[in-house]
Amino acid sequence: MTGMFTALGAWNWLILGLALMALELLAPGVFLFWLGLAALLVGLLALLLEPGWQLQILLFGLFAAAAVPLWRRLARGGDVEVHATNPHLNRRTDALVGREFTLEKPIEGGVGAVRIDDTVWRVFGPDTPAGSRVRIVAADGAKLTVAAV
Repeated sequence: MTGMFTALGAWNWLILGLALMALELLAPGVFLFWLGLAALLVGLLALLLEPGWQLQILLFGLFAAAAVPLWRRLARGGDVEVHATNPHLNRRTDALVGREFTLEKPIEGGVGAVRIDDTVWRVFGPDTPAGSRVRIVAADGAKLTVAAV
């Protein structure tokens, strides 16, 4: 068993790294790429420094363990930026909170209507005559709650 590990030389690491990267092409998921990169790094270090097989195995484990979380962090970083630029994505009515509109139909019995762009929305709030200005104070799905301005 030890002979197998001692036989690991720089070229074996380089070949393993390239093989893992080639497997990434067959089964995309960007996971094997990082393991391949770790193997390539160990292969390069083995060429330059000629460390023992124990250190090579340890370095591969460290590089692989560090590469996968690093990749996940990089991948998540793009998502955070998308959310930061458009926080109301998939919650479009939340973007209406704070905006003011003119009542198209009076609020009677707690229900009225406002026109927002090309759509008439039912709104809920205290009784208010048509033509009054109201501010949307809450949105829960398609239910908009308003208050008189």
